[in-house]
Amino acid sequence: MDGTMGLRALLCAYLASLLVLQAMPTQGSPTGRPKVSKKRQTVDTAVDGVTIRSLKVNCKVTSRFAHYVITSQVVNSANEAKEVAFDVEIPKTAFISDFAITADGNAFIGDIKDKVSAWKQYRKAAISGENAGLVRASGRTMEQFTIHLTIGPRSKATFRLTYEEVLKRKLKQYDIVIKVKPKQLVHHFEIDVDIFEPQGISKLDAQASFLPKELESQLIKKSFSGKQGRVLFRPTVGQQQSCPTCSTSLLNGDFKVTYDVNRDQLCELLVANNHFAHFFAPQNLTNLNKNVVFVIDISTSMEGQKVKQTKEALLKILGDMRPGDYFDLVLFGSEVQSWRDSLVKASPANLRAAQDFVRRFFLAGATNLNGGLLRGIEILNQAHGSLPELSNHASVLIMLTDGEPTEGVTDRAQILKNVHNAIRGRFPLYNLGFGHNVDLNFLEIMSMENNGRAQRIYEDHDATQQLQGFYDQVASPLLVDVELLYPQDTVSALTQHRHKQYYEGSEIMVAGRIADHKLGSFKADVLARGEGQEFKATCLVDEEEMKKLLQERGHMLENHVERLWAYLTIQELLAKRMKLQGKEKAEVTAKALQMSLAYQFVTPLTSMTIRGMADEDGLEPVIDKPPEDSLPLEMLGNRKMFMLSALQPSPTRSSSNIQQLPNQVTGVDTDPHFLIHVPQKEDTLCFNINEEPGVVLSLVQDPDTGFSVNGQLIGNKASSPGQQEGTYFGRLGIANPATGFQLEVTPQNITLNPGSGGPMFSWRDQASLRQHKVVVTINRRRNLVVSVEDGGTFEVVLHRVWKGSSVHQDFLGFYVLDSHRMSARTHGLLGQFFHPFDYKVSDPHPGSDPTKTDATMVVKSHQLTVTRGLQKDYSKDPRHGAEVTCWFVHNNGAGLIDGVYTDYIVPDIF
Repeated sequence: MDGTMGLRALLCAYLASLLVLQAMPTQGSPTGRPKVSKKRQTVDTAVDGVTIRSLKVNCKVTSRFAHYVITSQVVNSANEAKEVAFDVEIPKTAFISDFAITADGNAFIGDIKDKVSAWKQYRKAAISGENAGLVRASGRTMEQFTIHLTIGPRSKATFRLTYEEVLKRKLKQYDIVIKVKPKQLVHHFEIDVDIFEPQGISKLDAQASFLPKELESQLIKKSFSGKQGRVLFRPTVGQQQSCPTCSTSLLNGDFKVTYDVNRDQLCELLVANNHFAHFFAPQNLTNLNKNVVFVIDISTSMEGQKVKQTKEALLKILGDMRPGDYFDLVLFGSEVQSWRDSLVKASPANLRAAQDFVRRFFLAGATNLNGGLLRGIEILNQAHGSLPELSNHASVLIMLTDGEPTEGVTDRAQILKNVHNAIRGRFPLYNLGFGHNVDLNFLEIMSMENNGRAQRIYEDHDATQQLQGFYDQVASPLLVDVELLYPQDTVSALTQHRHKQYYEGSEIMVAGRIADHKLGSFKADVLARGEGQEFKATCLVDEEEMKKLLQERGHMLENHVERLWAYLTIQELLAKRMKLQGKEKAEVTAKALQMSLAYQFVTPLTSMTIRGMADEDGLEPVIDKPPEDSLPLEMLGNRKMFMLSALQPSPTRSSSNIQQLPNQVTGVDTDPHFLIHVPQKEDTLCFNINEEPGVVLSLVQDPDTGFSVNGQLIGNKASSPGQQEGTYFGRLGIANPATGFQLEVTPQNITLNPGSGGPMFSWRDQASLRQHKVVVTINRRRNLVVSVEDGGTFEVVLHRVWKGSSVHQDFLGFYVLDSHRMSARTHGLLGQFFHPFDYKVSDPHPGSDPTKTDATMVVKSHQLTVTRGLQKDYSKDPRHGAEVTCWFVHNNGAGLIDGVYTDYIVPDIF
């Protein structure tokens, strides 16, 4: 990578809660504990000439709104350019709001635009992905950004990243998590967390997973008094060493700050800059008894650790139930069964019997999700109707599944309708998706429509603790039917202010706008139902106290209250749009986009470009937020949906199920040249499509199965003035809706199911992936083959730029290896030629180019002038190709293809 590329690449280097620098080869880490000393050790902190001179994380929390600024200076002291890898992480819940790089006296600032505009203006960068780095999930709660770059000799660069999030209270505390992983010693390392809570701080703690317990108290300084709290971690170089004589760093893990606030008052109202934030978490309430039904998937896919861990969690949960609770268990495989078919009291005898039932049940059949949910809902509804004393309890339905509906009603829209009509808002539904072979979006929509939420349970050694941890959050309901009400003529743009239940250890947060000159009439009334009585409370603004707070925190308080409202509103709009269609979805999306731009948040609807940091083509890089609930690749090892193997042979043209012979292929490659092999004629036809970069073309579309292949064009800068710009395929989308399969291919990455956060691979990988009836084989640095059972077999060829190449960027070729099982109605620029068609060529004669032969072709009732010429098939040799003789059809294939070529332009690769 040259210096220009290195400067372009810097933009992504610091997108995380903490910079992670992987400088060239690091030494092995000797064993031994670090010596705690304030005296700096004499040690070389550079790795191959590259030093992190300073790395500072500053976190300011004002009333649950956390504002992070991370600043780092990286120095290359060598006399030559050095390649490094930046690997950085931020919480999934956070929004990046600012980013800047200073290098050689120049400042490069991030601009946030709507994703569509950024795509149109910077489509090369967006298509290739080379500037944005690898962006994917990291662990369960973080997003990871990776970029390789070159820093010039004797140069330095300073990065500043800002991101923001609202801290949510869980199990009686707020958590701030900062990922620490510099991978080398840092001259000036600092984490400074400053907390300001108007209610007063009741507890404050900090832990570092990478420090032995006996060192935490020596290296982490923490204090709190009244409204203020602070945590400071500033280790010297010597204290960072993994042993007294080591040059490797001890810092590798999570730095976690936890705190809570005083609950002396019933609720807290903050007002600033015509916005308000209302925090409601009353204490000293009596726990409501609850009615809970557990609906558990016992299909055969739950075998092994999943059913073992589910049983362990259920046994523990049953053991923790209160004597006044009522419960039942519903199991669903192909059939649906319940333990008692009605709610029973959580008496010691009933709990023992239920635990015995859990120990003894076994797996059977498919996944009748609809039937299991409706049985659980029916049990709760019947109890409400027949046992009046239970109607005052807090009812909860908890469902766990590891797959998709395959038995009974399997249409998801119908399942959503059935569940919503059965619950009718009476109680919340919580959905737990076990593992990665679940459609979490589907579960989230179902939960949202029924006053609950969904959560993924990761297949790991601690799955039992994950299940129990979720239950602990909903195990102690204190209030039901909670409404937070405000004067209608005083407020607008409220965030969610009605909640089905309020649980111990949580907090309800509402924000909104206050009309001008209406502060005097502003108040909040809280209505709910508690144990044995109605709950009513009125919250007022203490204007004198607000003046004091503004004096203490100043502009930061005003700014944070408004941005807290914006953050909550955008999150709610993004969630709401998941369950909408058509015009309603477009309206909600437009509103979320408008707010994302107004408050400069990088959300799923916006992108950040770096102003002034253009590449040689004048294009500025683009940074996007990964899809919601993206999954880390390292967590897919046990996923049944995807099987990774370096040993499985890739389909080849010699495979018995592939009909075409070598060099007799149908495909599209280079600029883009379409090759149509006609086996009954033992001949080949060819044509070009001339379109603008960014256009998406339909290559294959089978209406009987929904299978499709679409390709997006990228441009190649003309090599000389006046020369026409060439276009090539830089992005392919292959989809098989019958199995939920999507594959996005670019010259940099291969992404499985990108819309649901599937795994991402590079062309350096060698792997075989299987999802239901589709097999994808990646052959390192060469090609990939997609084979669809009862469908076709297709090859994507990778073209890398090489010295002397006339093309100045990487691109893709696409070839059809087998299509005889595709339906007769298959269409697309390539798909329409999968089945026999006839044509006749006559009157060959010298053309306008005397070296080539023209002829008359009659095809599809059209008479065309065609030219004999040569094209290349790169399916076996991506660099040099093999020559193929063909009849060339002019004018974008006019007369040969059905309709006109613009009929094949589609809006997106999927």
